[in-house]
Amino acid sequence: MPAVGNVLIVGGGTTGSALAIPLARAGVTVDIAEIRPGTSALGSGITLQGNALRVLRDLGLWDRVAAAGFPFDSLGLRAPDGTLLTEIPDARTGGPGLPATLGMNRPELAAILADAVREAGARTRFGVTAEALTDTGDQVEVRLSDGTSGTYDLVVGADGIRSAVRALIGIDAAPRPTGMGIWRVHTRRPAGVERTDLVYGGPCFIAGYCPTGPDTMYAYLADKVRPREAIGDKVAQMRALAEGYGGAWDEIREDITDPDRINYTWFESLLVDRPWNRGRVVLAGDAAHACPPTLAQGAAQCLEDAAVLAELLLAADRLDQSLFDAYMDRRHERAKAVVEASLQLADWQLNPTPDADVPGLAGRISALMAERP
Repeated sequence: MPAVGNVLIVGGGTTGSALAIPLARAGVTVDIAEIRPGTSALGSGITLQGNALRVLRDLGLWDRVAAAGFPFDSLGLRAPDGTLLTEIPDARTGGPGLPATLGMNRPELAAILADAVREAGARTRFGVTAEALTDTGDQVEVRLSDGTSGTYDLVVGADGIRSAVRALIGIDAAPRPTGMGIWRVHTRRPAGVERTDLVYGGPCFIAGYCPTGPDTMYAYLADKVRPREAIGDKVAQMRALAEGYGGAWDEIREDITDPDRINYTWFESLLVDRPWNRGRVVLAGDAAHACPPTLAQGAAQCLEDAAVLAELLLAADRLDQSLFDAYMDRRHERAKAVVEASLQLADWQLNPTPDADVPGLAGRISALMAERP
């Protein structure tokens, strides 16, 4: 028998969905409380490294993900004018049976996961979140924001970087801005764009793009952080920054016309010290750790949390602190390495360092990610 009979997952995003699917398939009663009104995902696109694809394959979702996304196995570095400087084979961190990287539209990944959650038999309640949690020792009493209540063997806070669950269990941790912000736009894929290409230099710290399908991609520009209330005309600001880049950016720039297709966010970081649980309430995903996308490992780390926690819950016959300690032993140092490396890469952009070993750092993280957590 699994260690738990029923579970409440607060947050129905990537982490919560990837955890709900194997638990529900194994016969655990799973409720998801999702504060958003539906499954639509914010943002334009997502880059999934091989270790993220490995988790999705283990969930039986690889065929759906592969059909919806755009796989590639190399990374290009270009000069601001578009000239190709070098082409680097990307590490296949998911193993030889998977591509190194896959780009896809975030709403499509959200839809695939939501379908699998429903097929597994988990129940999602939209527009609600947890308001109060009382751990009685062998169960958790939960009051939700719609006034309803329930009792669960386990509550998982998978509710993102500004987690309500984290605050409810008294973990005093908050995301910190890194000093960088990122502009993203969902647009047409110019002919010849068949992988991620990056430019370091020009008016921004980083200019890049990632194909997400046969005729779509998302492009991004990382710049010094701007106050959110002072963004103003998103189209004009992103086009002005894009003026400093040539090659595929000449076509991308012409497509930057719709403010609703532009997303601006700050780079933020978070790392909760171990343990990530207080009694029978435990954190996972961005609620426990988050990092700037300089290594494109954010979603992968969320998926790995879900995979490890599900594996431990289904293999144990009782829930106690030893299970949460095992979760930490397999996740904390690995997530910490990714957060710290991602922050180091961002810092090298903000404070140029002549001897910065970017390839060495990225290579060490790739080697670590190639190992199963």
